[in-house]
Order: sequence, then structure tokens, then C-alpha cells
Amino acid sequence: MIPDHYFDEGLNGTLYPNDMKQVNGKVAYGKTQADYEQEQRDMLSSQDGDTCETHDQFYRDHKLLLVLFRALAVMPITRSRPGTITFSWKSRATMYAISFYIVATVVVLMVGYERVMILRSIKKFDEYIYAILFVAFLVPHFWIPFVGWGVAHQVAIYKTSWGKFQVRYYRVTGENLQFPNLQTQIVIISVGCLLLAVCFLLSLCALMDGFLLRHTTAYYHIIIMINMNCALWYINCKGIKIASQSLSECFRRDVNVEISAKLISRYRFLWLNLSELLQSLGNAYARTYSTYCLFMFFNITIAVYGALSEIVDHGLKFSFKEMGLFVDAAYCSTLLFIFADCSHKSTLKVAAGVQDTLLGIDVLAVDRPAQKEIDHFIQAIEMNPAVVSLKGYAHVNRELLTSTISMIAIYLIVLLQFKISLPKTDS
Repeated sequence: MIPDHYFDEGLNGTLYPNDMKQVNGKVAYGKTQADYEQEQRDMLSSQDGDTCETHDQFYRDHKLLLVLFRALAVMPITRSRPGTITFSWKSRATMYAISFYIVATVVVLMVGYERVMILRSIKKFDEYIYAILFVAFLVPHFWIPFVGWGVAHQVAIYKTSWGKFQVRYYRVTGENLQFPNLQTQIVIISVGCLLLAVCFLLSLCALMDGFLLRHTTAYYHIIIMINMNCALWYINCKGIKIASQSLSECFRRDVNVEISAKLISRYRFLWLNLSELLQSLGNAYARTYSTYCLFMFFNITIAVYGALSEIVDHGLKFSFKEMGLFVDAAYCSTLLFIFADCSHKSTLKVAAGVQDTLLGIDVLAVDRPAQKEIDHFIQAIEMNPAVVSLKGYAHVNRELLTSTISMIAIYLIVLLQFKISLPKTDS
């Protein structure tokens, strides 16, 4: 996050002759009501917790998601003081997460032992692949300390940065950043994640042989966690998309009123803050969503192979087994698509609006300092491309989908060739 004193220097450091209100102790021209209001806003500090608490609408809107993640023992971060989200190994939330995880681990190990015994008793290759899916869905539980608690400190910093950004947004634009209908959407999405997990597990229990109803007890918190991770990423990307659109609209509005070097400079630093917020999203959750993508890739490959294998052996009969595998593949594919697509849409909005406004300015009609600031702003956009990167492991956009599809196709070809090469008695 850009330090507060650097941001203040960026907002107040551009003092060109036509922007100054006072030169050598003499008033250059009278102050307007807007000038007085701007001075009052410039007195605010994003380091002040109470100020951040007042303007942090994004936290208030998506608080429900954070509560659900604490309840699932995945991300034990808390609002420890006004305007600040923290993580501590000694906090009550962490103690609860550890206790919940121990109990859940006992259940997962009991069911996992039965699933592994079933896996070991299978001799046919196709049935073995089919049984691997049930074991694979238990693996994310053992990732929680690594991809949840292990990144909680970075996530807390990222969440706190949202409050600071919203204070700075108010200082520059004069408006509070609003997220229309976001809270309602989060309630609907959260309820949908819970219902989707129940429906998904019950459908697999009904469609796939050997998946007993009592076995589902070990999977509920895992499937809900997978759904909620997708929902959390979607909400974060939507928040950045809304912030980008709002910043662009305010910038266009202010430029239509007056074009000055100081105005361009203030919006340039605010845009850089937003760009940094986008980068910190990928960095904070890099470990979580890298494993998330690998899990989806594995499950889609195995489920599609199992379904194709059934079709090759017995034709397209829409048996329960085929339908169960198709449900699994469609479920994982949908979550992966949402994960990549929402990132792609949010990054498109980060630079597009302000860039269009900048390119629409008649540079011959403004003074030299303003022209320089416009050049600096355009250079800043070019040097800070709007890309969500998981710490360099992958860029989250639609290209991730195409590369995933191509990799799945390659592995399916290899598996099907291996199947064809097996003796008929073993297949």
C-alpha cells in the first residue's frame, strides 16, 4: 500500500502557478466553497482508524463473507480495532479455527480411511480412476492451514488497505465510494453456496455407487469452502470493478469542469492506489487460488475421463454413473470459469475509463504543466498494466481458461490411449 505521506505529497506536491491559492503570503485569488471543502477533506488521514471505519463501506457490505470464513475455520481474521483487520495466532478466532479443524480432521480421516480401503480393493483401471474422485475431494481439508491460516496475515493487510483507499477516494473525489446492491448479492450468494454444496453432495450420493450418505458428513465443510472461495474472489473483483468505474466517472466529471495539473496529479495517485490494490489481491491470495486451480484442473480431468470411458465401453446410456461424473465436471468447470472470468472483466475496467478521458482531452487547450501531468498519467497506466497475478505463478484471466482446456485435452488423450492399450479383461 502506498504510504500515507507519499500519497499526501502526491496530492499536494503539484503547485503550479495557476493552481496556487497563495503565493509569498499573498492571496492570488479568492477561495470558492469547493476549495474550502477540499481543504477539509485533505485534513483526513487514511492512517486514522476511526476515519477508515467511517468510509469503509466495502467491509460493511461483505462482512458476512468474512464471518462465514471464520465459521468454517478457513480464514480467522478479525476487526480488532476500528479500520483495521488483523490476524493473530493467539486470537479467539484462531483458537476456534484450530478446534474446529481438529474435530473436522477426525471426521475426514474416518471417512477417508473407508474411501482408501475401497480404493485399494479395486482392480479395474476405470473403477480405480472413478474412486480417486472421492478421495481427491478430501484433500482440500488438509490444505487449510497452508492456504488459509498461512496467508491470513497478508489477507488482513489487503482488507485493511480497502479502508485506506476509500478514505483517499473521498479526499480526491469528494464522494464516498458506494457499492450498490453488493450486500444483497452477497447474502444471496452465501445462501446459494450453502445450498449448492448440499445439492451437489446429495446428487453425487444418489448418482454414484459406493458414496454413502454418512460419508457426506466429511465433505460438507470442504465443498462449502470451495464455493465460498469462488464467491470471495468474485466479490473482491466486483469491488475493484465498481471502484474503477466510479473513479472513471468522477474523473470525467471533474475534467469537464476544470483541467489543471493538480487535478490530474491527484487522480493519477488515486488510480495508482487502485492499481496497487488489484495487485495486492492476487498476491494476498496467491497460495489459496493456486492450489484452487490445481484442484479444479485435476477433478475436471478425472471426471471427464471417467464419463468418456463409460461412453466408450457402454455407449451413451445416461447411466447414474455417467450423470454423476458429468455433474462433477460441470460443477468444477463452472467454478473455474467464474474465477477466471470475473478477474478478466474487472481488469478491463481498471484503466479503460480514465484512459479514454485522458485521450479525449485537447492537450493544445491546456497549459504546459497539465500536459506534463497527462503524459505522466498515461505513462503510469502503461507501466502498471491491470493484470491479476498469483505472485507470478499465473495470470488470472480468460487465457487461463484456454490454457486449462488445452492441458485437460492433452491429459485426456494420454489417459484414453492408456485405456485402449490395456487388455480388455482389465479395462
